[in-house]
Amino acid sequence: MHPTIPIHYINPVFRPPSEAQSLILPVTNGCSWNQCTYCEMYTEPQKAFAVRDEAETLQSIQRCAEQFGSQVQRVFLGDGDAMALSTRRLMAVLTAIRTHLPHVRRISSYCLPRNVRSKSVQDLRDLLQAGLTLAYVGAESGDDTVLQRVNKGETFATTSDALDKLGAAGITRSVMLLNGLGGRVLTQQHALQSARLANATQPEFLASLVVSFPQGEARFRQGFPEWEPLDPHELFREIEQLLQALELKRTVFRSDHASNWLVLKGTLGAEKPRLLAEVRTAIDRPQAAALRSAWARGI
Repeated sequence: MHPTIPIHYINPVFRPPSEAQSLILPVTNGCSWNQCTYCEMYTEPQKAFAVRDEAETLQSIQRCAEQFGSQVQRVFLGDGDAMALSTRRLMAVLTAIRTHLPHVRRISSYCLPRNVRSKSVQDLRDLLQAGLTLAYVGAESGDDTVLQRVNKGETFATTSDALDKLGAAGITRSVMLLNGLGGRVLTQQHALQSARLANATQPEFLASLVVSFPQGEARFRQGFPEWEPLDPHELFREIEQLLQALELKRTVFRSDHASNWLVLKGTLGAEKPRLLAEVRTAIDRPQAAALRSAWARGI
Protein backbone atom coordinates (compact mmCIF):
# COMPACT_ATOMS: atom_id res chain seq x y z
CA MET A 1 0.00 0.00 0.00
CA HIS A 2 1.31 3.45 -0.91
CA PRO A 3 2.03 5.51 2.22
CA THR A 4 -0.39 8.24 1.14
CA ILE A 5 -3.00 6.17 -0.70
CA PRO A 6 -5.06 3.77 1.43
CA ILE A 7 -5.55 1.25 -1.39
CA HIS A 8 -3.41 -1.78 -2.22
CA TYR A 9 -2.66 -1.60 -5.95
CA ILE A 10 -1.09 -4.42 -7.95
CA ASN A 11 0.73 -2.79 -10.85
CA PRO A 12 0.23 -2.14 -13.66
CA VAL A 13 -3.12 -0.41 -13.18
CA PHE A 14 -5.32 0.45 -16.17
CA ARG A 15 -8.34 2.72 -16.60
CA PRO A 16 -10.16 4.44 -19.48
CA PRO A 17 -8.79 7.85 -20.53
CA SER A 18 -11.97 9.56 -19.31
CA GLU A 19 -11.36 8.25 -15.78
CA ALA A 20 -8.17 10.27 -15.31
CA GLN A 21 -9.67 12.18 -12.37
CA SER A 22 -11.34 9.17 -10.77
CA LEU A 23 -10.44 7.21 -7.68
CA ILE A 24 -9.37 3.78 -8.98
CA LEU A 25 -10.84 1.20 -6.63
CA PRO A 26 -9.77 -2.38 -7.50
CA VAL A 27 -12.44 -4.96 -6.73
CA THR A 28 -10.79 -7.65 -8.85
CA ASN A 29 -7.24 -8.22 -10.01
CA GLY A 30 -6.74 -8.69 -13.74
CA CYS A 31 -9.40 -9.88 -16.17
CA SER A 32 -11.69 -12.88 -15.78
CA TRP A 33 -11.26 -13.88 -19.46
CA ASN A 34 -7.77 -12.60 -20.31
CA GLN A 35 -7.42 -14.66 -23.49
CA CYS A 36 -7.86 -11.96 -26.14
CA THR A 37 -4.73 -12.12 -28.27
CA TYR A 38 -4.64 -8.37 -29.00
CA CYS A 39 -4.68 -7.37 -25.32
CA GLU A 40 -1.45 -6.85 -23.36
CA MET A 41 -3.01 -5.27 -20.27
CA TYR A 42 -3.04 -8.20 -17.84
CA THR A 43 -0.30 -10.51 -19.13
CA GLU A 44 2.14 -10.18 -16.24
CA PRO A 45 2.12 -12.95 -13.58
CA GLN A 46 1.00 -10.69 -10.75
CA LYS A 47 -2.11 -9.75 -12.77
CA ALA A 48 -3.61 -13.26 -12.75
CA PHE A 49 -7.34 -12.95 -12.17
CA ALA A 50 -8.60 -12.97 -8.60
CA VAL A 51 -11.45 -11.36 -6.70
CA ARG A 52 -10.14 -8.86 -4.19
CA ASP A 53 -10.86 -9.44 -0.52
CA GLU A 54 -14.21 -7.86 0.30
CA ALA A 55 -13.26 -6.68 3.77
CA GLU A 56 -10.10 -5.04 2.41
CA THR A 57 -12.10 -3.26 -0.31
CA LEU A 58 -14.66 -1.94 2.14
CA GLN A 59 -11.90 -0.80 4.48
CA SER A 60 -10.18 0.99 1.60
CA ILE A 61 -13.38 2.89 0.85
CA GLN A 62 -13.68 4.02 4.46
CA ARG A 63 -10.04 5.09 4.61
CA CYS A 64 -10.36 7.01 1.35
CA ALA A 65 -13.33 8.83 2.82
CA GLU A 66 -11.32 9.75 5.91
CA GLN A 67 -8.36 10.94 3.85
CA PHE A 68 -9.94 12.54 0.78
CA GLY A 69 -13.55 13.23 1.76
CA SER A 70 -15.45 15.39 -0.72
CA GLN A 71 -12.52 15.41 -3.17
CA VAL A 72 -13.68 12.03 -4.46
CA GLN A 73 -16.45 12.62 -6.99
CA ARG A 74 -15.83 9.76 -9.41
CA VAL A 75 -14.91 6.14 -8.77
CA PHE A 76 -13.73 3.58 -11.32
CA LEU A 77 -14.05 -0.05 -10.23
CA GLY A 78 -10.97 -1.96 -11.42
CA ASP A 79 -9.33 -4.05 -12.68
CA GLY A 80 -10.50 -5.47 -15.98
CA ASP A 81 -14.00 -6.60 -15.16
CA ALA A 82 -15.81 -5.66 -11.97
CA MET A 83 -18.95 -7.33 -13.33
CA ALA A 84 -17.28 -10.67 -12.62
CA LEU A 85 -18.33 -10.10 -9.01
CA SER A 86 -21.70 -11.33 -7.86
CA THR A 87 -24.48 -8.79 -7.62
CA ARG A 88 -24.33 -9.09 -3.83
CA ARG A 89 -20.62 -8.29 -3.74
CA LEU A 90 -21.05 -5.34 -6.09
CA MET A 91 -23.98 -4.03 -4.06
CA ALA A 92 -21.86 -4.14 -0.90
CA VAL A 93 -19.13 -2.07 -2.59
CA LEU A 94 -21.59 0.43 -4.08
CA THR A 95 -23.42 0.81 -0.77
CA ALA A 96 -20.14 1.49 1.02
CA ILE A 97 -19.22 4.15 -1.56
CA ARG A 98 -22.59 5.82 -1.16
CA THR A 99 -22.30 5.70 2.64
CA HIS A 100 -18.72 6.89 3.08
CA LEU A 101 -18.22 8.96 -0.08
CA PRO A 102 -21.55 10.78 -0.52
CA HIS A 103 -20.07 13.34 -2.94
CA VAL A 104 -19.42 10.66 -5.58
CA ARG A 105 -21.59 11.37 -8.61
CA ARG A 106 -20.35 8.68 -11.01
CA ILE A 107 -19.23 5.08 -10.57
CA SER A 108 -18.05 3.11 -13.59
CA SER A 109 -16.26 -0.08 -14.59
CA TYR A 110 -15.00 -2.12 -17.49
CA CYS A 111 -17.21 -5.11 -18.16
CA LEU A 112 -17.15 -8.18 -20.37
CA PRO A 113 -20.37 -9.09 -22.21
CA ARG A 114 -20.27 -12.62 -20.72
CA ASN A 115 -20.45 -11.26 -17.17
CA VAL A 116 -23.21 -8.78 -17.98
CA ARG A 117 -25.21 -11.63 -19.48
CA SER A 118 -24.88 -13.62 -16.25
CA LYS A 119 -26.94 -10.95 -14.49
CA SER A 120 -30.62 -10.22 -14.92
CA VAL A 121 -31.93 -6.84 -16.03
CA GLN A 122 -33.28 -6.42 -12.50
CA ASP A 123 -29.81 -7.09 -11.08
CA LEU A 124 -28.44 -4.38 -13.35
CA ARG A 125 -31.22 -1.98 -12.36
CA ASP A 126 -30.36 -2.59 -8.71
CA LEU A 127 -26.71 -1.81 -9.45
CA LEU A 128 -27.75 1.37 -11.24
CA GLN A 129 -29.86 2.45 -8.27
CA ALA A 130 -26.89 1.77 -6.01
CA GLY A 131 -24.71 4.06 -8.11
CA LEU A 132 -23.13 2.13 -11.01
CA THR A 133 -24.04 4.44 -13.88
CA LEU A 134 -21.48 3.77 -16.62
CA ALA A 135 -20.09 0.56 -18.19
CA TYR A 136 -17.15 0.43 -20.60
CA VAL A 137 -17.65 -2.50 -22.98
CA GLY A 138 -14.79 -3.54 -25.23
CA ALA A 139 -16.76 -4.90 -28.17
CA GLU A 140 -13.66 -4.53 -30.41
CA SER A 141 -15.61 -5.77 -33.47
CA GLY A 142 -19.08 -6.78 -34.54
CA ASP A 143 -17.77 -9.40 -36.93
CA ASP A 144 -17.82 -13.00 -35.73
CA THR A 145 -14.83 -14.05 -37.87
CA VAL A 146 -12.67 -11.25 -36.47
CA LEU A 147 -13.81 -12.03 -32.92
CA GLN A 148 -12.94 -15.69 -33.39
CA ARG A 149 -9.51 -14.91 -34.85
CA VAL A 150 -8.56 -12.78 -31.83
CA ASN A 151 -10.04 -15.23 -29.29
CA LYS A 152 -12.44 -12.66 -27.89
CA GLY A 153 -14.76 -15.32 -26.53
CA GLU A 154 -17.76 -13.31 -27.69
CA THR A 155 -19.92 -13.03 -30.80
CA PHE A 156 -22.10 -10.37 -32.38
CA ALA A 157 -25.07 -11.96 -30.60
CA THR A 158 -23.53 -12.14 -27.12
CA THR A 159 -22.20 -8.59 -27.27
CA SER A 160 -25.49 -7.27 -28.59
CA ASP A 161 -27.41 -9.07 -25.85
CA ALA A 162 -25.18 -7.62 -23.13
CA LEU A 163 -25.47 -4.09 -24.50
CA ASP A 164 -29.24 -4.43 -24.74
CA LYS A 165 -29.44 -5.60 -21.11
CA LEU A 166 -27.35 -2.67 -19.91
CA GLY A 167 -29.51 -0.31 -21.95
CA ALA A 168 -32.73 -1.81 -20.60
CA ALA A 169 -31.42 -1.29 -17.07
CA GLY A 170 -30.56 2.35 -17.78
CA ILE A 171 -26.78 1.99 -17.40
CA THR A 172 -24.86 4.24 -19.79
CA ARG A 173 -22.79 2.24 -22.28
CA SER A 174 -19.43 3.27 -23.68
CA VAL A 175 -18.51 0.86 -26.47
CA MET A 176 -14.98 0.48 -27.82
CA LEU A 177 -14.02 -0.70 -31.32
CA LEU A 178 -10.51 -1.46 -32.56
CA ASN A 179 -9.66 0.17 -35.89
CA GLY A 180 -7.51 -2.22 -37.93
CA LEU A 181 -8.29 -5.33 -35.85
CA GLY A 182 -9.37 -7.31 -38.94
CA GLY A 183 -6.23 -6.41 -40.86
CA ARG A 184 -6.34 -6.04 -44.63
CA VAL A 185 -8.12 -9.33 -45.27
CA LEU A 186 -11.15 -8.60 -43.04
CA THR A 187 -11.23 -4.80 -42.96
CA GLN A 188 -14.53 -4.37 -44.80
CA GLN A 189 -16.55 -6.88 -42.83
CA HIS A 190 -14.98 -5.63 -39.60
CA ALA A 191 -16.16 -2.08 -40.36
CA LEU A 192 -19.63 -3.02 -41.59
CA GLN A 193 -20.44 -5.56 -38.88
CA SER A 194 -19.17 -3.21 -36.19
CA ALA A 195 -21.52 -0.55 -37.55
CA ARG A 196 -24.32 -3.12 -37.52
CA LEU A 197 -23.64 -3.84 -33.84
CA ALA A 198 -23.74 -0.16 -32.94
CA ASN A 199 -26.89 0.41 -34.99
CA ALA A 200 -28.64 -2.50 -33.29
CA THR A 201 -27.78 -1.39 -29.75
CA GLN A 202 -27.55 2.44 -30.01
CA PRO A 203 -24.93 2.96 -27.27
CA GLU A 204 -24.62 6.34 -25.61
CA PHE A 205 -20.88 6.51 -26.37
CA LEU A 206 -18.84 4.91 -29.14
CA ALA A 207 -15.04 5.07 -29.37
CA SER A 208 -12.56 3.87 -31.96
CA LEU A 209 -8.94 3.06 -31.05
CA VAL A 210 -6.19 1.77 -33.33
CA VAL A 211 -5.01 -1.77 -32.57
CA SER A 212 -1.35 -1.85 -31.56
CA PHE A 213 1.18 -4.31 -30.16
CA PRO A 214 3.89 -2.60 -28.09
CA GLN A 215 5.10 -6.03 -26.93
CA GLY A 216 5.14 -7.54 -30.43
CA GLU A 217 2.71 -9.40 -32.69
CA ALA A 218 3.78 -13.03 -32.07
CA ARG A 219 0.95 -13.92 -29.66
CA PHE A 220 -1.66 -12.23 -31.84
CA ARG A 221 -0.50 -13.97 -35.02
CA GLN A 222 -0.85 -17.44 -33.50
CA GLY A 223 -4.59 -17.26 -34.09
CA PHE A 224 -4.54 -14.83 -37.02
CA PRO A 225 -1.48 -15.68 -39.17
CA GLU A 226 -2.87 -13.96 -42.27
CA TRP A 227 -3.28 -10.62 -40.49
CA GLU A 228 -1.55 -7.63 -42.10
CA PRO A 229 -1.58 -4.22 -40.41
CA LEU A 230 -3.36 -1.31 -42.06
CA ASP A 231 -1.33 1.77 -42.90
CA PRO A 232 -2.81 5.18 -41.94
CA HIS A 233 -4.56 5.58 -45.30
CA GLU A 234 -6.20 2.15 -44.94
CA LEU A 235 -7.19 2.90 -41.33
CA PHE A 236 -8.94 6.06 -42.54
CA ARG A 237 -10.73 4.06 -45.25
CA GLU A 238 -11.97 1.64 -42.61
CA ILE A 239 -13.23 4.48 -40.41
CA GLU A 240 -14.95 5.98 -43.46
CA GLN A 241 -16.78 2.69 -44.05
CA LEU A 242 -17.74 2.50 -40.38
CA LEU A 243 -19.08 6.05 -40.27
CA GLN A 244 -20.92 5.70 -43.56
CA ALA A 245 -22.74 2.59 -42.30
CA LEU A 246 -23.59 3.97 -38.85
CA GLU A 247 -27.22 4.90 -38.31
CA LEU A 248 -27.17 6.28 -34.79
CA LYS A 249 -29.75 8.57 -33.26
CA ARG A 250 -27.77 10.23 -30.47
CA THR A 251 -24.38 8.69 -29.74
CA VAL A 252 -21.26 10.60 -28.76
CA PHE A 253 -18.46 9.39 -31.03
CA ARG A 254 -14.80 9.70 -30.15
CA SER A 255 -11.67 8.69 -32.01
CA ASP A 256 -9.22 10.65 -29.87
CA HIS A 257 -7.21 7.98 -28.05
CA ALA A 258 -3.43 8.36 -28.16
CA SER A 259 -3.31 5.51 -30.70
CA ASN A 260 -5.37 7.39 -33.30
CA TRP A 261 -3.69 9.18 -36.20
CA LEU A 262 -6.80 11.29 -36.82
CA VAL A 263 -8.77 12.82 -33.96
CA LEU A 264 -12.53 12.77 -34.50
CA LYS A 265 -15.18 14.08 -32.09
CA GLY A 266 -18.88 14.51 -32.67
CA THR A 267 -22.42 13.33 -32.10
CA LEU A 268 -23.98 10.76 -34.41
CA GLY A 269 -26.04 11.05 -36.37
CA ALA A 270 -26.25 14.89 -36.25
CA GLU A 271 -22.58 15.43 -37.11
CA LYS A 272 -22.07 12.47 -39.41
CA PRO A 273 -21.55 14.63 -42.56
CA ARG A 274 -18.85 16.69 -40.85
CA LEU A 275 -17.04 13.63 -39.46
CA LEU A 276 -17.12 11.94 -42.85
CA ALA A 277 -15.76 15.09 -44.47
CA GLU A 278 -12.86 15.16 -42.00
CA VAL A 279 -12.04 11.51 -42.70
CA ARG A 280 -12.23 12.04 -46.45
CA THR A 281 -9.85 14.99 -46.17
CA ALA A 282 -7.40 12.68 -44.39
CA ILE A 283 -7.81 10.14 -47.20
CA ASP A 284 -7.63 12.50 -50.18
CA ARG A 285 -5.49 15.35 -48.86
CA PRO A 286 -3.58 14.11 -45.78
CA GLN A 287 -1.35 17.18 -45.86
CA ALA A 288 -4.47 19.28 -45.13
CA ALA A 289 -5.69 17.09 -42.25
CA ALA A 290 -4.70 17.58 -38.63
CA LEU A 291 -2.92 14.24 -38.26
CA ARG A 292 -0.80 13.21 -35.30
CA SER A 293 2.88 12.72 -35.95
CA ALA A 294 4.14 9.18 -35.40
CA TRP A 295 6.18 10.26 -32.35
CA ALA A 296 3.08 11.78 -30.72
CA ARG A 297 1.04 8.57 -30.77
CA GLY A 298 1.27 7.33 -27.19
CA ILE A 299 1.42 3.59 -27.79
